[in-house]
Amino acid sequence: MLTRRTVIFGIAAMPVILNAANAFAAVPPDTISTSAGDLAIQPLNHATLVLSQGTHVLYIDPAKVDFTGQPAPTGILITHAHSDHFDPDNLAKIAGKAPIVVTEEVMGKLPEALKAQATVMKNGDSGTVDGIPVMAIPAYNTTPANTKFHPKGAGNGYILTFGDKKVYIAGDTENTPEMKALTGIDVAFLPMNQPYTMTLDQAADAIKAFKPKIVYPYHYKGTDVSGLQALVGTATEVRLRDWYAAS
Repeated sequence: MLTRRTVIFGIAAMPVILNAANAFAAVPPDTISTSAGDLAIQPLNHATLVLSQGTHVLYIDPAKVDFTGQPAPTGILITHAHSDHFDPDNLAKIAGKAPIVVTEEVMGKLPEALKAQATVMKNGDSGTVDGIPVMAIPAYNTTPANTKFHPKGAGNGYILTFGDKKVYIAGDTENTPEMKALTGIDVAFLPMNQPYTMTLDQAADAIKAFKPKIVYPYHYKGTDVSGLQALVGTATEVRLRDWYAAS
């Protein structure tokens, strides 16, 4: 049950210019049709993506990533404090005045200049970022030997609502009860690299439980995800991309 409410305001986008090359920026984005217009999904590394719809430009986990050529964010969401998801120095370069959704641990590590535009969302909180509804979903390890990587309560996944479509970005997590209890998810980004996140079988277990319409495996370096479609059957479309395997 949701017990909290956080309201976050947005800003207009300006171009971002960084110097380093970014091979992922040349990868064509995927497009999802929604009642509010097309949603573009642009990968930037194994855990970082940009979601764009109209004037909305949301950066997800902008860690050590070059955003050259990308429109500036109108909102930023960070799932947890690990360095492949959160880099304070890079964030300071690209954040501008965009509202930032963070966990408590990330808030404690933010540059002082950014803290005024950041809002902590705890597991179960809901609100908006740049006018897009967002809900924070628990993200954590359940395997006893692995709970040290992502303890319960420290990390978030996020559900973002674009028109009539709900997009779930799981962050670093295993197949938690909270994940398996989700409903109405149209697009899900699920991590698959044990011991830090899920095995292929764990991912399949979660997918068969909450039945997203489309799943993108991401954050899967070192894991062969080619057999996922066969494990989940035809009720969910598994979209395999090379975006998230190499970095």
